[in-house]
Amino acid sequence: MTTRAEQKQQSRDKILEAAGRRLRVEGMNGAGVAAVMADAGLTHGAFYSHFSNKDELAREALIHALRDNRERWTGKPQRESWGERLKRLAKRYLTPAHRRDLKESCALAALGSEAARSNDEFKQTYEQELLKTLSIICEGEFDQADAAQAEEALAFMSLIIGSITLSRAVQSKELSDQLLQAGRNAAEKLATDNARKEA
Repeated sequence: MTTRAEQKQQSRDKILEAAGRRLRVEGMNGAGVAAVMADAGLTHGAFYSHFSNKDELAREALIHALRDNRERWTGKPQRESWGERLKRLAKRYLTPAHRRDLKESCALAALGSEAARSNDEFKQTYEQELLKTLSIICEGEFDQADAAQAEEALAFMSLIIGSITLSRAVQSKELSDQLLQAGRNAAEKLATDNARKEA
């Protein structure tokens, strides 16, 4: 039998799932309380037993969405060089399927421009989540990575997020495909240059 605490957690998870999808597809304005609660199949009044306001919901939904995103994208740890890791991650991230599926897309890419216009609390949450992703890429705490690896991880994230964002922003499928391919090629070059340094 499900306990009251478990039921409350299940309801919270439904709200966060619904809010995460709306944030990625429609941005901050699309994730209104009424719409999110309707998507979650819950009453509007139930919202305040989980969150104090819409801003808190947005922050928590970002964290929840990225927890799933990271696991799907990075996969299980593998025996691979740093260069091989960057190549593998770029190939997994810069795909036509990821470009199309906004509902399940990387929230860092989907909400980058939103974060730039948001309040300090949302920016802080976005930054913390970006640092978590960078730490997973580096397979250790990002702030403890050596300077060269940290710079390459930052360049890599800028490259793949920029590539997927631009590929979604243009109407031409040909140009969109070119942007994805150029991003993969550039990530491979970054990885290859690093492999030469390691040799």
